[in-house]
Amino acid sequence: MFDFGFSEMVVVAVVGLIVLGPERLPKVARQAGQWLGKLQRYVADVKSDINRQMELDELRKLQSEVTGAARDLKSSFESAVGDAQSQFDAINADLQGGSSGGSSSSTPAAQPTDWDQVYAHRRTRDRIRERRLDRERALGHKRPARRP
Repeated sequence: MFDFGFSEMVVVAVVGLIVLGPERLPKVARQAGQWLGKLQRYVADVKSDINRQMELDELRKLQSEVTGAARDLKSSFESAVGDAQSQFDAINADLQGGSSGGSSSSTPAAQPTDWDQVYAHRRTRDRIRERRLDRERALGHKRPARRP
């Protein structure tokens, strides 16, 4: 921190001994040492705070760069998906136009879904699964735990 040579410290000690005397010199030296220690700790804290702030600034810059890159990637991905979707729509329109050009009959995809049949099928499947599990429990079979 300060650049003191040995000869300068000896001169300060001799002047202190003459001015303060041998009784008060140890107390004053101890007090000066404590103040110097507090000053050094304060300077170290300030340095660490400055370093921390510099690192935070660098991290904020990095975060803004990454979010900008992510935003660019997202927009390019969305535009690619939009282009692909428009191409699929054009192909679908061509297929629909080509198939419905000669006849007015409805295609199987245009028929409404019979949800009652779908739900009945699911209920039957669930009942079969429950019966199988009950039978396995009754026979003492242990099934491994399901992963979430």
